Amino acid sequence: MVMVSRRWVLGATGALAVAGCVMRPPPPEVPPLDYAARRDGPHAIPAIDLSQIPEWLHRQVVPFETEEPPGTIVIRSDQGLLHLVLEDGYALRYGIGVGREGLGWTGEAEIYRTARWPSWTPTPSMIERDPSLERWADGQAGGPRNPLGARALYMRTIPSGVDEGIRIHGTPEWRSIGHRASAGCFRMLQHDVIDLYGRVGRGTRVVVL
Repeated sequence: MVMVSRRWVLGATGALAVAGCVMRPPPPEVPPLDYAARRDGPHAIPAIDLSQIPEWLHRQVVPFETEEPPGTIVIRSDQGLLHLVLEDGYALRYGIGVGREGLGWTGEAEIYRTARWPSWTPTPSMIERDPSLERWADGQAGGPRNPLGARALYMRTIPSGVDEGIRIHGTPEWRSIGHRASAGCFRMLQHDVIDLYGRVGRGTRVVVL
């Protein structure tokens, strides 16, 4: 039997730990967000009490292994998480609300339009499921009560180039983050969607898993 000294084991373990440390640079520094009440253009955004939202749904930089290049958005619907891929194996992660059972969407898309305080028009299928939405059949103006919230990122699928009605957008219903609550779109806290809006633009690739 070959005996290995404890000193050798400890030395090798330390060397591996050091090697592991140099393989991934330190995470990028991302300034914290203030979730206090604020004005945004003509509208007021209420404060959000983050203590009422599980910590894993808070915006944060996390290690993230992917073959997608930096600048890509990767959404894990099953986890309720949206990742903006950064350099060096990290991502800026946000908690999201996803489509209700049977209304989820997966695939690849690109952002082709962005909007501040967008208007919203329910689809005929939405009105069929919820007749009370009939009052907005001609559209609801943008504002704090609008379901699309403070910002919206409009997507068309790849490779068809068709807009299937899938959006990344804010929501006044912040308690829905982390839940299956939408009609198929991806909801974000108002403060978070404003932050993401400032980091991406038209042509951004979105991968939904």
